[in-house]
Amino acid sequence: MSWTTNKRFTDWAQVFPNAGCTVTLVDRLIHRCECIDIDADSYRAKEAKEREAARRAGPRGQAQVAPNESQRSRRP
Repeated sequence: MSWTTNKRFTDWAQVFPNAGCTVTLVDRLIHRCECIDIDADSYRAKEAKEREAARRAGPRGQAQVAPNESQRSRRP
């Protein structure tokens, strides 16, 4: 079974406000397991930033401007 999270165990109190519940949950999850801490940027976050930058840049690196009402194509 694999579990992934973008929060450290010390930050779980923000998600689970009951301290006793948080300690118990973490204890149950990490008992007899191997924890792998990957200290790297998220691929999803990186790709989302790249898509947003490409969307803002528009064609040939020019900033896109939203069309006004008269420039929008209208369906019959």
